[in-house]
Amino acid sequence: MTLWPQDYSEPWTLTRSVERSGVGLHHGCASTVTLLPCSQPGIFLSFDQDPDAPIRLQPEQVRDSQLCTTLALGNRRVATVEHLLAALAGCGVSHVEICLKGDEIPLLDGSALGWVEAIAEAGLSPASTPRPEPPQLEQTLVRHRGSSVITATPADQFSLVGVIDFPQPAIGRQQFALTLTPERFVEQIAPARTFGFRDQVEQLRAAGLIQGGALDNALVCDGDRWLNPPLRFPDEPVRHKLLDLIGDLALVGFPQAQVLVYRGSHGLHTELAAALQDASLTPSL
Repeated sequence: MTLWPQDYSEPWTLTRSVERSGVGLHHGCASTVTLLPCSQPGIFLSFDQDPDAPIRLQPEQVRDSQLCTTLALGNRRVATVEHLLAALAGCGVSHVEICLKGDEIPLLDGSALGWVEAIAEAGLSPASTPRPEPPQLEQTLVRHRGSSVITATPADQFSLVGVIDFPQPAIGRQQFALTLTPERFVEQIAPARTFGFRDQVEQLRAAGLIQGGALDNALVCDGDRWLNPPLRFPDEPVRHKLLDLIGDLALVGFPQAQVLVYRGSHGLHTELAAALQDASLTPSL
């Protein structure tokens, strides 16, 4: 049994390298990720057989793309990074290099569980340099997109409240809240899988999306039922929404704040991450 860090205050890296391969959700092509120990603070990304130095990932590299989070790295785009970033940040890994062979992070089973298992296989070791400073928040931040809203309110610890509201009876209205720790992330958030809707599948595929989606890597809702039960949690969809949020905040860091999101999306999460970074960079008067 892996002993996870108690919180996010100490720096951690991997004890050894570990590799996972799979199909990307949107491109449908096979890719491989190798996670490597790193002596420098932050999350770095390199490309297989590329002589360029690893790139430190930054919030400003994030692009709002449909149904996933994409990084813009020079003339390259790396899609569907959110589950891997959520696993690294959620487990407390603060110093790591991701080496990618391909253009999209493998979806694995549609959750972060496969990445958590890879991190556990590699093991955690204390890093020799401090972890990056989390964003500092002195007043509440609010961002809206239509009927969706996300807020961050200063607090003693990093906590999350997620609320979703879907017309499909199989999902309906769900709410889940927790104060995040690595152990709680592993047990209560990481296993939650991505989900979609049967009546949208053909339209999305015609648009060049979800080419790698299948019943073994995504939950599919058909109105009042799921095509591929059982669910891992009765409220698995809202937990997965929080998983996405954690991944989308990974590059800016976890603030000492309560983050509440109603009907969240990657675009809304990205707006909050940018606002947190701006608030942290702005000197207080």
